[in-house]
Amino acid sequence: MAEPVFARLAIIGCGLIGSSLARGARASGAAGQIVIHDASAFARARIAELGLADEVTLSAEEAVSGADLVIFATPVRAIGEAAAACAHAIAPGAIVSDVGSVKAAVSEALSAALPDSVHIVPGHPIAGTEQSGPDAGFAELFHRRWVILTPQAREDDAYLEAVQRLADFWTALGAQVERMDDKHHDLVLAVTSHLPHLIAYNIVGTAADMEEVTRAEVMKYSAGGFRDFTRIAASDPTMWRDIFLTNKDAVLEVLGRFTEDLQALSRAIRWGEGDKLYDLFSRTREIRRGVIEAGQESAEPDFGRKRGG
Repeated sequence: MAEPVFARLAIIGCGLIGSSLARGARASGAAGQIVIHDASAFARARIAELGLADEVTLSAEEAVSGADLVIFATPVRAIGEAAAACAHAIAPGAIVSDVGSVKAAVSEALSAALPDSVHIVPGHPIAGTEQSGPDAGFAELFHRRWVILTPQAREDDAYLEAVQRLADFWTALGAQVERMDDKHHDLVLAVTSHLPHLIAYNIVGTAADMEEVTRAEVMKYSAGGFRDFTRIAASDPTMWRDIFLTNKDAVLEVLGRFTEDLQALSRAIRWGEGDKLYDLFSRTREIRRGVIEAGQESAEPDFGRKRGG
């Protein structure tokens, strides 16, 4: 096995992504030592039972001490506070990253919380399931998935080397790495992830609130499309609350465009404009084909894994 990319990896927060990081780093040998802290005592006990880390710490300060890579895998609004709480314990020259779905706000929070002596390289793996907690992760989660790094505006050699080293780490976990401006990332994800989740939460809530349709009927007669919406709408509510609040400008911009398009679609249905409907459905079908050809048709590859380890 090749030399580890990082000697000591500290993961702060151990939900789906954090636990998958630990498993992936262990399986690939990308980290020599894995240390995890989670604010939940129950999660810490479960992490120890599953053997996800070489060390499970009571505090974030203990976890980051001596680490050459620190990854915050908490909800995005908690990252700044978590980083500030352990900033004094992070070694000079260490790389600090995250896995949040919003990048501009996280980059700003990390910059405010951490000293100039560390290398801040925000990141976002485009991978996940609706499951959460230490048991939910699996080493293959990042295989063939994109990880977007949003480096800060620095051109010094040490920082550029840190960015490449973090890219090498994600590559070792099976991911494809892309670099992107943080604000552009937030707009792209508002289109491809955040708005679809917002729609899913809303349509499932609408179905549950309709007086003419009982909840039992909604569950019993769910067609494929609605079942997909319920899967998405089962995602971690804390995580998604934080995403919408921290990426509100991009989400509202895309939501405004979507609302305009939805109104046009409503008019086409009302006035029987079949050609407009057919043209739209044909264009969107081509997008689906492109997603499949790009190998991104499933967020959760089937590797026949066991959830517990």
